[in-house]
Amino acid sequence: MSINPNVAEIASLLGEKSRATILTSLLDGRFHTASELAFMAAIKPQTASFHLSKLVEGNLVNVEKHGRHRYFQLANGEIARILESFLAISPPLEVRSLKQSSQVKLLQKARTCYDHLAGKLGVDLTESMLNAGYLKKEERELAVTPKGEQFFTDFGIDLSELKRKRRSFSHICLDWSERHHHLAGALGQGLLTHFFDLGWIVRVPSIRAVKITEKGKEGFNQVFSINV
Repeated sequence: MSINPNVAEIASLLGEKSRATILTSLLDGRFHTASELAFMAAIKPQTASFHLSKLVEGNLVNVEKHGRHRYFQLANGEIARILESFLAISPPLEVRSLKQSSQVKLLQKARTCYDHLAGKLGVDLTESMLNAGYLKKEERELAVTPKGEQFFTDFGIDLSELKRKRRSFSHICLDWSERHHHLAGALGQGLLTHFFDLGWIVRVPSIRAVKITEKGKEGFNQVFSINV
């Protein structure tokens, strides 16, 4: 008898198309209702509820009840990282409409990966901070240099507060569309939140893409030397 964890059980949850779509939709890191996820997966709400109960039972998704409503979110960042890795080795989706093509391009340009920035913008941002000497690679981590500590402080990022969080501080995450690493962890989350607060990026409804504003184009160019 095998004493290894039951990989087949998790694989069966990921192997169903609608469940896989729900999970990738939850990679935006936000809470969603069953109806919202049903719309994203193009299935009936009752079907979405059935799949969500399976995902909650499998500890891949958390649920919170507020009054009569239930809201679903990925269980944690580690699951998001695993899903992003699966996306990196998955065959590309067959694009069948102009709308779908536009959505794919938006996701590839800039998106959220659970609670940090991904896509070309996320990879370019990480490369920019490495080249500037704010970060340095140390195996699976991106360490903040003394120069980086000063930069992040001046930029309005409270590193001490981020380090107090019970999670990885600044690990790398494989970007499925760019096939390069981007910054994740508490520092990645802190930067993403700060970009939203600055008005540099805004969310795109219904998909986990983010749009770079005119203010953001100027800011990313001036602060990180990124042309977007």
